[in-house]
Amino acid sequence: MTRVIVCDDHALIRRGIRDTLSDAPDIEVIGEAGDYGELRALMRKDSCDVLVLDINMPGRSGLDVLHVLKDEGSTVKVLVVSMYPEDQYAIRALRAGAFGYVNKGGDPHLLVQAVRTVAQGRKYVTPEIAQMLVESLTTPEVVNAHEKLSDRELQTLVMIASGKRLADIAQELNLSPKTVSVYRARVLEKLGLTNNSEMTVYAIRNGLVGG
Repeated sequence: MTRVIVCDDHALIRRGIRDTLSDAPDIEVIGEAGDYGELRALMRKDSCDVLVLDINMPGRSGLDVLHVLKDEGSTVKVLVVSMYPEDQYAIRALRAGAFGYVNKGGDPHLLVQAVRTVAQGRKYVTPEIAQMLVESLTTPEVVNAHEKLSDRELQTLVMIASGKRLADIAQELNLSPKTVSVYRARVLEKLGLTNNSEMTVYAIRNGLVGG
């Protein structure tokens, strides 16, 4: 039996994932979390084989969680689920330590297949992600400017583009406003932009905000 914890800040989506996985006779959802704090409390109490993790969460993002687990040497296999297009976050998530990436808008049966695959310690990638991985090896140059951003810089860009103020971002990420301002300045420099409005337009055009 594969033991799974689901971490997503939307209760309805957590329920959908739980119901989909619970229909599989070899998978047991042992807990749900809506944010990083709840997830840590759950993982201290119960051990799981697979963590189904959303990218876009308040406070620490899914990418942050991946980095923390990697630094701790955790043996939990992480399957990232997201509404973001695969070309925006899949490779970034895999490089951060995820064992697979599934789009929330995909076939529910693929989610079950993905959980089974990563539980065995194998990577789960769609044909589209596999193609992107091949292309990233043969064309190392950066295609999109935001691919040059660090995970924290990308998170800052997305939060600003979502309408959040620097003070709110600092509070959610447990950072000082000064640190968030530094991240904002780096984003502006790397993307060749001048203000928050341009950042918002950039994020929308490149599919970085939404879902």
